[in-house]
Amino acid sequence: MIRLVLFDIDGTLIRTDGAGVRAFGKALATRFQTPADTDHVSFAGRTDTGLARQFFLQYGIEPTPENFAGFFDCYTHWLDHLLESARGEICGGVWRLIHELRQLPDRPAIGLLTGNIRLGAEIKLRRFHLWEYFETGGFADDHEDRNEIAAVALQRGRELLRQPLSGDQVVVIGDTPLDIACARAIQAKVLAVATGNYTVGELLSHRPDYALTSLEKIRARDLCRM
Repeated sequence: MIRLVLFDIDGTLIRTDGAGVRAFGKALATRFQTPADTDHVSFAGRTDTGLARQFFLQYGIEPTPENFAGFFDCYTHWLDHLLESARGEICGGVWRLIHELRQLPDRPAIGLLTGNIRLGAEIKLRRFHLWEYFETGGFADDHEDRNEIAAVALQRGRELLRQPLSGDQVVVIGDTPLDIACARAIQAKVLAVATGNYTVGELLSHRPDYALTSLEKIRARDLCRM
């Protein structure tokens, strides 16, 4: 049985109408007076800290702890502001699946496995009244490498459940090949959903356990029997 369900955020739980990408550009311009071009960079499945480092190196900004902290202070300010007017939405099937998971007699822990920094994740999910449903998680504050974030999320799941937890008791739900890869890094099962930038066919080429057009296609009891 699955004991821990870990969700990606962007393209899996919610769509933010590009607010996160725009907030990156605004933060670079505001904090460092750098008119960064974010339109031609793929954010899907990437970590906020890794993306920030990429932009720092591209625009000659020293990747110091102080610059990272200043950038993310500015980024979260802009993210909160831009989400107020963004035409975002919760992806299909998310509400039902979360509520079904919480109603199971032997329910799994529900957490996040995301490339967002923790505060960015909270801002995004509070906008859609989802934040309070997640009990644990791994974030870009923990590591720049998505695979290492997965290891952190797994360890926190063990601590929350107060029991050993093997990879086959964990399922990662995500919408990108990088979500599939980080799940495999902790030997977890993978449910890929084509609610982001990748089709079912493209996701299947990376060999998840299952790939669906949306979370509307699965029930909680079946997910926990993967």
